[in-house]
Amino acid sequence: MEATAPIVCHGTNVNERTQCVHYHSERDIIAIKFKCCGEFYACIECHQEMADHAPIVWPKEEFAAQAILCGNCKSTLSIAEYLSCGNTCPACQAAFNPGCANHYHLYFA
Repeated sequence: MEATAPIVCHGTNVNERTQCVHYHSERDIIAIKFKCCGEFYACIECHQEMADHAPIVWPKEEFAAQAILCGNCKSTLSIAEYLSCGNTCPACQAAFNPGCANHYHLYFA
């Protein structure tokens, strides 16, 4: 059985829980794979600072994509799973920041 390489989370001052300089509360522990480049970033601001292209939001038809990374347990979630999880990781029960919902329009159509 081949080992899977750990997922790299890009961003500014990203720690092991995917918290960055922009969002670093105890609950800011998700990273998002951006549709435009297929790379995980801690947040939209990190993508804007580091990527050489504009972000593209995920269309509803692609909400089955494994595009959310829990920084606590390193599990990946589909967008649909994330949007319906009630701000708690289904794998480890870590609390996600409910304020992230204010930014969904930046990531998801």
